[in-house]
Amino acid sequence: MIEVKGIDVSYGKINALKSVSLSVAKGKIVTVIGSNGAGKSTLLKAISGILPKRTGQVFFEGRSITELPADAICRLGMAVVPESRRLFGPMSVLDNLYLGAYARMRQGCKKEVREDIDRMFQLFPILKSRAAQKAGTLSGGEQQMLAIARALMSRPGSILMDEPSIGLAPLMVRETFRTIRGLKEQGYTILLIEQNARMALKVSDYAYVLELGRVTLEGPSTELVTMDRIRELYLSS
Repeated sequence: MIEVKGIDVSYGKINALKSVSLSVAKGKIVTVIGSNGAGKSTLLKAISGILPKRTGQVFFEGRSITELPADAICRLGMAVVPESRRLFGPMSVLDNLYLGAYARMRQGCKKEVREDIDRMFQLFPILKSRAAQKAGTLSGGEQQMLAIARALMSRPGSILMDEPSIGLAPLMVRETFRTIRGLKEQGYTILLIEQNARMALKVSDYAYVLELGRVTLEGPSTELVTMDRIRELYLSS
């Protein structure tokens, strides 16, 4: 569903990604793990059209999206759950959900959007009780639920998640990964960028290891989790 072929991304003279290639099969969870500064978030931003690619190509459902801006890619069915949630804090939970369906609202799909609001409240019951509350006053876990729900409001086929566990208490980390697994069971395709390698490998089907802007290892998650190098570098704590 998502295919990345040899992309390079630079920040000025700094080459942040170096000939990175990966693929995400439909209905699967693929994770990219690595330490801070490895280029994980840069990769997500490049795939989703937020950052330009110096070289290489990105395909979504067989179509090149290499040169498309982020809003056009979103309309094709690729949603992003950004790092640190990036909610509109002064706005209500309900308004944040409506913003996730902004393009659909402009197309006149108001009835379907209201139905999806109800579906989000069923998926995340706590959000229903917080509907009128300002998003910025929610707990970290509640904000992460809202960020995921907001992404789902665009009715995407695939979801790109950037460090969904960051800043969460251990209990909410487990709950977030249960939600991710549940989304896969509903048929979503997920690319998961995550520093918590233990949880990411547990929930995903396939994994890539990114180090200093390069893919250094890849394989089924069940195989990578048994490798001595992975256990030493990412699973020892």
